[in-house]
Amino acid sequence: MAENNNDFGAFLAGVIVGGVMGALAALLMAPQSGEEVRSVLKQKGIEIKTRASESAEEALKRAEEARKKAEEALAEARKKAEEAAKAAQEQAITLQQRGQELAEEVAKKVKKGEEAADAEGGDAESGAEAEAEA
Repeated sequence: MAENNNDFGAFLAGVIVGGVMGALAALLMAPQSGEEVRSVLKQKGIEIKTRASESAEEALKRAEEARKKAEEALAEARKKAEEAAKAAQEQAITLQQRGQELAEEVAKKVKKGEEAADAEGGDAESGAEAEAEA
């Protein structure tokens, strides 16, 4: 976008310089009286002013269009970022719940394993006590 502004500024400067140079060349080459020369200068000045105004209006229109496009792109990017954040948050919640479920399953298995080990250990102790008494 900055490159377009630079190109347009160079174009506008070229138009103005070209107009001035053309007017000067016309003055120097034309066999006219002073009054006619002043008239021509006035007319060329009006033409240059009109061209500059038109160019400035066109530049403003382009700048406004670029601003609108930038705002639209920003709004779209913001919307996509919000959607991505929401999806990531939902996925994090899902993963957290799954992790809790897995942790609970492991805790249950460990508890069952401890209970089974205690039960086996208790039977072995009872058997050892029975043998010791006999």
